[in-house]
Amino acid sequence: MNEDGTGLLTIGELARLTGVPVKTIRSWSDQDLLPPVARTPAGYRLYGPDAPARLEIVRSLRELGIGLTAIRSVLHRERTVAETAEQWADALDAQIRTLRLQSAVLRSVAARGSAAEELPYMTELARLSARERRRIITDFVEDALDGVDAPAYRSGLLAATPDLPDDPTPEQIGAWIELAALVREPELRAALRRLAEYSARTAPPAGEPDAKSEPYAPEERRAPGASHATTEPRTAAAPDPAAQEQAAQEQAAQGQAAARVAELMRVRGEAAVAAGIAPDSPAAEPVIAELVAAWLPTQTGTADPPTEDNPAARARLLEQLETAAEPVVERYWQLLCTVTGRPAPPRWDTAGAWTTAALRAHPRPYGLDRSAFDGTDPDRVLRAYEQVTHDVAALVAAVRPEDLALPTPCAGWSVRQLLDHMVWENLMATSIAEDAPRDDHTADHLGDDYRAAFDDSVRAALAAFTGSGMLRRTYGPYEAPGAMIVQQVVVELLAHGWDLARATGAPTGLAPEAAEETLAAARRIYGAAPRTEGSSFAPERPAPSGASATDRLAAFLGRDPA
Repeated sequence: MNEDGTGLLTIGELARLTGVPVKTIRSWSDQDLLPPVARTPAGYRLYGPDAPARLEIVRSLRELGIGLTAIRSVLHRERTVAETAEQWADALDAQIRTLRLQSAVLRSVAARGSAAEELPYMTELARLSARERRRIITDFVEDALDGVDAPAYRSGLLAATPDLPDDPTPEQIGAWIELAALVREPELRAALRRLAEYSARTAPPAGEPDAKSEPYAPEERRAPGASHATTEPRTAAAPDPAAQEQAAQEQAAQGQAAARVAELMRVRGEAAVAAGIAPDSPAAEPVIAELVAAWLPTQTGTADPPTEDNPAARARLLEQLETAAEPVVERYWQLLCTVTGRPAPPRWDTAGAWTTAALRAHPRPYGLDRSAFDGTDPDRVLRAYEQVTHDVAALVAAVRPEDLALPTPCAGWSVRQLLDHMVWENLMATSIAEDAPRDDHTADHLGDDYRAAFDDSVRAALAAFTGSGMLRRTYGPYEAPGAMIVQQVVVELLAHGWDLARATGAPTGLAPEAAEETLAAARRIYGAAPRTEGSSFAPERPAPSGASATDRLAAFLGRDPA
């Protein structure tokens, strides 16, 4: 308060009281935000007792980003604080959206390594209206599918428009920029055209309900290969409301069935990979049979629909899977889902690769040849396991830590990966004997001590083989003898022992007493196994004259013993 007792404050006193600089108070006073109530004889400004509170209001509004003109309207009671706050909040939201757009463009430029010449185009893309974005996708689809008679497939593509929300995230804006660039790529156009041509080729004759086998529709979150039922009348007759309602219900039911089959395919394929089931192994056949049986009902209404599991049905499913295996199309749908905020369809690459390889390896339902089970003597199998693991354990014990990174003849595996797989074989056989099959094929089974891990797995397997009665029991839907399962493990360990010996420079003539009968068992068990892409074995190689039985086993399984 001024010392003269008037209750008025000088500008300096007001500044000390509120912490606002004198220069700022003077500026606000000049702009009629804080007018003085009087002046001293010398002309200095004096402020009334309400000045500190008024000054705090001005300062608070300024800190919130509100302009001086709007503050003056509030102070002069031309507008309420609430009205001003709403107006400036809207303006601030617009500014935030602009900043997000700018951030997304800059991050996209950084991530893509874009040249300076691309910056104006990317900025323009980010600023497009919803109508302009739809036009880009519509033009792209119409151009890619020009001349292809696939109305249902075209409609599905056109229905999936890139509608950004009113307040898009940087990820959504970045996805739109990438999507707009992707639709300019010839690779995507060609891939979508191939899918449309497949849809047209598998459609039923004109006039029949159109339930196409479309490989991919994200709205159902389906895996490639699942049927997509889209009912469209192909005649010029006036629509029947009852028929349309029935068709819509059928379409919904077929779509739900397709989604269930797709999820089953994904789950079963990923589980098979996790369990280490080779696509061309006998263990893959029951999985394929289950998938084909679930898939067949979804093909009702397609051209010449398959009705049973046979070579033609498996060939059609394989064709669907191979047709839909378009990574660039999967990326297109993923970006669309990100732009619109919908959940992205589950990735299907792992399950798809396994399922296609299994269908190639099993082109017809498996007619079990039980002769493969004959001649498996439990006692001889157990002795062979003991002899092979004894010699392989000696090889493992000789592996030095620096050897773990060495390459091996087996599928590009390093020595460490090979050792991990051999331990897994023992652990898996043990778990089967204990009626609790493992599914951690991709885990690390070696830990810090690979020698101890191998020795422990052998001891556990031997205890399980003898203690559970496994060697005289049967397992699985085909009632495979447990002795044959153990014999398969012997084949695996002897073959991979050969790989380890070659990788480390050790002699390859392992377990000579057991090797000859193990080779005979391999020919009996795997003689008819396909040597196709994705198979466990490469084509058989010739073995040099005088080669040991272990070398000949390696040659039979596709290694080069020379």
